[in-house]
Amino acid sequence: MNSQIIDTIKQFDTIIIHRHVRPDPDAYGSQLGLKYLIEQNYPEKRVLAAGEHDFTLDFLGFPDTVEDSDFEGALVIVTDTANTERIDDQRYMKGAKLMKIDHHPNDDAYGEVSLVDTAASSTSELIYELFAYGKSEESWELPAKAARQLYAGIIADTGRFLFPSTTERTFDAAGELIKYDFDRNALHNGLYEMDRSLLHLQGFIYQNFVMDESGAAHVKISMDILKEFGVTATETSLLVGSLGNVKGLKAWVIFIEEETEIRVRLRSKGPVINGLAKEFGGGGHPMASGATAYSWEEADKVIERLKEICSS
Repeated sequence: MNSQIIDTIKQFDTIIIHRHVRPDPDAYGSQLGLKYLIEQNYPEKRVLAAGEHDFTLDFLGFPDTVEDSDFEGALVIVTDTANTERIDDQRYMKGAKLMKIDHHPNDDAYGEVSLVDTAASSTSELIYELFAYGKSEESWELPAKAARQLYAGIIADTGRFLFPSTTERTFDAAGELIKYDFDRNALHNGLYEMDRSLLHLQGFIYQNFVMDESGAAHVKISMDILKEFGVTATETSLLVGSLGNVKGLKAWVIFIEEETEIRVRLRSKGPVINGLAKEFGGGGHPMASGATAYSWEEADKVIERLKEICSS
């Protein structure tokens, strides 16, 4: 499959890379890492990164301004995005050919060319392996700025190598990437440092989460609470794993209220929860998923279903 991806890339002068809405470091890491990788080895090609920027990821980089005309005759590559509804910038269909590179379950098998590997820790890991193949077969080179992006995506999606998705191939990739010249300490600080306001909200989560005898836990963060702590809904993504160290906890959900919907962030230490996410219009990994609720009554239904899953 890597050979087909490279052959396809060779055929196009313009390549536009998309990723999912509400991006995380693996979305940026795989998107920008691939952009820099292609630019390094095919400098004659025009490579653009599409999507709305998330200011919490300023330390990683910025997407490009992409015009409608750029899509004419272009190859569109979507990274780290399981289904078409979650692709940031729905102009992705305007290109001449569509490619998918992802590590989520392939429930929405879009794209004429597709590389989906759910055994990979992250899409950034898959991009590294694409480079490794290209290095062997095409004498590809990996610039340090691409290595930085891919390393960021890997350590973020593995929880600094703590999640079960971490495998020997993950460590192999990370071990090669740290050989490149980028400041790992600065990168780690960008990934994990928090403003005081966010730490105060984390304290609120610790004080107010509810866990029942099944091992299911939840916490509700309303817009009033966000306003009280001076935190945006987007910034709360850094707090999703906060309850992971609670003894006896099996799975948890954090609800974040926005103007028109409630974000549902699900995490698990054992029970599979992506089926629950799908029930509420979402999806994701077996142990890390997201969905949307449109009322607190609907959020309560998520809690009840999570209790059932943890009790079974």
